[in-house]
Amino acid sequence: MPAQGAGAPRQGAVPRMEYVRVTAPDLARRAALATTHRRLRAAALCFLLLFAAVSLKLADATVLHPLQPRAPQIARLPPEEHDPTPGSILPVVANAALPHRLRQMIVDRNNQILAVSLPTAELYANPREMIDTAAAADQLKRAVPRLDAAMLRARLTSGRAFVYLARRLSPQEELAINDLGIPGLYFQPSEERHYPRGRLAAQVLGGVDVDERGVAGVERFFDRDLREAVEPLRLSLDIRVQTVVREELTAAMVQFHAIGACGIVMDVRTGEVLAMVSLPDYDANAFGATPAEARFNRAVTGMFEPGSTFKLQTAAMALDSGVAHIWDQFDAAQPIHIGRFTITDFQGKHRWLYLPEVLAYSSNLGAAHIALAVGAERQRAWLRQMGMFARLPIELPEAGLPIVPSAANWHEVATMTIGFGHGIAVSPLHVVRGVATLANGGLLISPTLLAQPALAEDEVARGQRIMQPATSDTLRRLMRLVVTAGYGQKADVPGYFVGGKTGTAEKVGAHGYKKHTNVSAFVSVFPMNAPRYAVYMMLDEPHGDASTGGFSTAGQVSAPAAGRVIARIGPMLGLLPQTADAAAIEAGLAIPLQPARGGGIAHALAPEHPPAHHAPMIAPAPARTADPRHDLRHDAQITAPVATALYLAPSDAAR
Repeated sequence: MPAQGAGAPRQGAVPRMEYVRVTAPDLARRAALATTHRRLRAAALCFLLLFAAVSLKLADATVLHPLQPRAPQIARLPPEEHDPTPGSILPVVANAALPHRLRQMIVDRNNQILAVSLPTAELYANPREMIDTAAAADQLKRAVPRLDAAMLRARLTSGRAFVYLARRLSPQEELAINDLGIPGLYFQPSEERHYPRGRLAAQVLGGVDVDERGVAGVERFFDRDLREAVEPLRLSLDIRVQTVVREELTAAMVQFHAIGACGIVMDVRTGEVLAMVSLPDYDANAFGATPAEARFNRAVTGMFEPGSTFKLQTAAMALDSGVAHIWDQFDAAQPIHIGRFTITDFQGKHRWLYLPEVLAYSSNLGAAHIALAVGAERQRAWLRQMGMFARLPIELPEAGLPIVPSAANWHEVATMTIGFGHGIAVSPLHVVRGVATLANGGLLISPTLLAQPALAEDEVARGQRIMQPATSDTLRRLMRLVVTAGYGQKADVPGYFVGGKTGTAEKVGAHGYKKHTNVSAFVSVFPMNAPRYAVYMMLDEPHGDASTGGFSTAGQVSAPAAGRVIARIGPMLGLLPQTADAAAIEAGLAIPLQPARGGGIAHALAPEHPPAHHAPMIAPAPARTADPRHDLRHDAQITAPVATALYLAPSDAAR
């Protein structure tokens, strides 16, 4: 390059050339450095391309074309398409290849949820696919602390290719197990049944087993429909009415120290059961841990002697057949002696009674004479067509079979005692169905737990005609008389024109009737001018208190509870008290206690032909059947099958 001489001016510099020597090692070093630079640039380019590819794939998988999750074990949706099968109770899925669906919900008539299945998962394993089964057991225990460590180790070390480890895993538990990444663990869809209302309607709903199969109540009766249906099972129950009945029964049960109770509300035109309560009850969510006593449904499984509530049937069969008239009188002055036993009236009138008085004062003597006039054959035929000899056609597997004397044992004694509700045992729902028939115009309805299409106001009940409409009209007046002038007065509710009948039955023990151990029941219908609903309230072994004068009869302990229920549920059901025209309605329902004689033939036991007293000549019952000193003052409950009707019924007048 040009060089400048020392001391010479810059402008006059003379250029010169310099030569630099580069050695071979330097050249080698520079070549290696250049190669390194090229390699770094190539590597950087590769990483750039790699990260670009990953970014593009991530964007494609998450933004452009996101992957849909697999059908999980913890969230399944039923298919939208279904094929209802005509004639089935509920629509069912015909295509067996459709995915598994949750067990359908059960709802009340207002679509309030009574039972629902929530999706869960089950955990199973193939221990042969695991690397370390002991470590896997420890990890599972840490992930889900509720699991039993000993059980996990035992099953994972069993050497089998398939073992169940856990059921009903929550979504959080399933995710925790899945995060462990243990090979050989698998999940499968499951579900868990929940009853949001707890104890409410527990015996009606029943329960399911660990495989979600119905084992009791409507869960069992409709098991297949609930597993295959695409719509909820809609019951006739009204959860509001159910709550009221349970609250009033519980209060009465506590007040009178009863060991159990039962309550029913039924539409007398459609047979729909709006409430069915049996106490004690249980939390339906703990069905598997519930004792049998709590699962016992007194409404359909319990068979009780109906007591004086059956006197309505006796009066109905006599009036409908023309054997008796409302102006006929019956001997209630003289006890009926049968061998060593005596039938009397509790707080009796000790005189001849007109037929309305027999019901209003609940005279056993009068009812016995009416039943004798009807006769055993007609009595059996009437009760059979009323359904008192068969299981109820209701959607509960627990419906029991009544305890009825055989035709061979249906002698004069049985005729008399059954006339006032003794010697035959039926369920409370049998009683309600029978009274509904007497009040609804004489049509025998089928009780049901399924919601039915509504009837128009002028439509008649859906059922088989059993009695004449005129007889039903008379029975409604007589039932109203029991509440206005008889032993059912504490059930009256202004504006609802309640009619009904009391019934107190003394229970049977190992050595005959247990004194002062009663089943006290009141069956009613309202409003009697246009019957809509039947209400039944029963207390098992109540004890009277100061408010009842120490009495535990139905008129004192059960009738008031029925009145409170009617007052509360009437507005819920769209029935407001009819107070404006109450006097006119009352006059239309009135019937005198001592009616004037009308046309027709006088009854055989009317005053024109008064016997000194009626004393059938029947051999005394075996000594083991009852205490010979027992003066039969109460009705009795059959707690075991009775082959004869020699357990004589008490007089149940004060009910």
